[in-house]
Amino acid sequence: MTFSEAEKAAISSLAAKISANAEDFGADALYRMFLSFPQTKTYFSHFDLSQGSKDLRSHGGKIVKAIGNAAQHVDDLDHALSSLSDLHAQKLKVDPANFKKLSQAIQVGLSAHFPGEFTPVAQGAWDKFLASVSSVLVSKYR
Repeated sequence: MTFSEAEKAAISSLAAKISANAEDFGADALYRMFLSFPQTKTYFSHFDLSQGSKDLRSHGGKIVKAIGNAAQHVDDLDHALSSLSDLHAQKLKVDPANFKKLSQAIQVGLSAHFPGEFTPVAQGAWDKFLASVSSVLVSKYR
């Protein structure tokens, strides 16, 4: 998928902002996903899923860092996310539908934390970006 310069700018700007607080933002997105979609907790039975827990902060930080890396390589997501795609498809065997659920939680977080910058244009760019990230992450399931 190709991104316009305006879309790239919207993705890059917000990715930098969430990366500055990667653990907090990531933990918030995971917690929101678990509240909205309790079935997604299945893969995290060994985690403390309470709000702000060390486990959520650590894993959430990893997610946000991966998103930041993807944002820096938006024109080559296949290469940038190849190892994560292998991990999720072959080892973790995460339900592919969960990526869309997490994407929704991330967008709600962006809207809540950055209401002035998460404009309709930015939302469209992030929706397209996260759908592309999800598509790459599930590509090796086939």
